[in-house]
Amino acid sequence: MKRIGVLTSGGDAPGMNAAVRSVVRSACGFGLEVVGIRRGYAGLLAEEFVELGPRSVANILHRGGTMLGTARCEEMKLPEGLKKGAESLRTASIDGLVAIGGDGTFRGAQALAEITDIHIVGVPGTIDNDVYGTDYTIGFDTAVNTAVEAIDRIRDTAEAHQRLFFVEVMGRTRGFIALDVGIACGAEDVLVPEVRTNLDDLCANIQSQFAGGKRASIVVVAEGDDAGHAFEVGNKVGGRLHMDYRVCVIGHVQRGGAPSARDRLLSSKLGAGAVKVLAEGRTGVMVGEVAGHVVETPLNLTWSRQKELNVEMLQLMKTLAR
Repeated sequence: MKRIGVLTSGGDAPGMNAAVRSVVRSACGFGLEVVGIRRGYAGLLAEEFVELGPRSVANILHRGGTMLGTARCEEMKLPEGLKKGAESLRTASIDGLVAIGGDGTFRGAQALAEITDIHIVGVPGTIDNDVYGTDYTIGFDTAVNTAVEAIDRIRDTAEAHQRLFFVEVMGRTRGFIALDVGIACGAEDVLVPEVRTNLDDLCANIQSQFAGGKRASIVVVAEGDDAGHAFEVGNKVGGRLHMDYRVCVIGHVQRGGAPSARDRLLSSKLGAGAVKVLAEGRTGVMVGEVAGHVVETPLNLTWSRQKELNVEMLQLMKTLAR
């Protein structure tokens, strides 16, 4: 192993820059050369390569987004695209690849690993925290803190007007962000894709809370909840209860901004772990963190096995929302 590549793919997440920095500087510690690949797999196919050294990644630890850029790449799902990607890696004399992203990124990495002898390791970078094999993914903590800060501000105006708010957070298929945000901000209810929403129960809970003396009620809605987006849920519940309500969609604000200290630490640990795996000759795995330790999980398990939402925390949320 003499020369490794690093790319960020899929949705951006705060902490990706910290992970790139860790990969580059850890690789230098092993005497390895590093090539940055711009725009993820799209840049790989276009051979958008840049040499990276310790100074190339200076002052990016605290920056959101990704200095390498990212993109979706449908071509990488086709045999022709995979073949082209493998040829691009060989042309650049890349022996190993660190792919930072979510399940789509890892599917592409696994497919590449199957048609080439280049060693490939994944690093979980997605705000959704939906990757099997790690307790937390890079960007999740920052996204949760961003949403909590926004809802803390929303609660001020909600209580001033004795109003019901529906706040939508990201999570098209999984409710990890919504659940953590809901508990951390003291929400009165949380709607997640993993648990079917009963609108009758939701309405009854809201009525009971206001009757019990609450001056405001905040319901956190994951964008992929079966009852619909926050506007749909608000319309249904507001109509049934004949209550004044407001809707706030936090949206892509959750993706941006400086990564939290937790995400910087996680990125640094996993970036270094990925380089160590490559330097020791292993491939086809994702490095994650479980119970504070860096662990390796076969890439194909990161998407074929589902990471379970702790539904007991939903009950805790309801208990604490009394």
